[in-house]
Amino acid sequence: MLRLRYINKIYKIMENIIPLFGMLIGVIIPVSVFYWQYKEGKDKNKTIIEISKHLDDSSKLEELLSIFDERKKEPIDYRRNGVITIFVGIGLYLLGYYAIGNILKGVGALVGLIGIGTMIAGYLYPNTGKELTDAVEKYEKE
Repeated sequence: MLRLRYINKIYKIMENIIPLFGMLIGVIIPVSVFYWQYKEGKDKNKTIIEISKHLDDSSKLEELLSIFDERKKEPIDYRRNGVITIFVGIGLYLLGYYAIGNILKGVGALVGLIGIGTMIAGYLYPNTGKELTDAVEKYEKE
């Protein structure tokens, strides 16, 4: 049978180790994400270099680079993002109303109002080429 002093020693050791693990997790997760992104980008760059060695035409190389380009070509649709944000705010508000309390109700209201502002910005500032052309033509008619 274990004696009480051994149980007390184990308890004190665990009392010191648990916060240490908590702090280490806060460092391990971001470092592992950066390492993962580095490895993924490194392989992608090696692939581009290897393919470009076998290409003779520079226009094909530009086309290849555009395939690997991860950036979006289309502008941001503020109306869509506004509607999504409004409903996230409504969900947070209802969660605060039914379960958690006034703090989450306030957060939900804030997020919902940010969504309304984003949606209004989407209507005030057209962002697609067709919408910009229509806005310019409407202005020129006036």
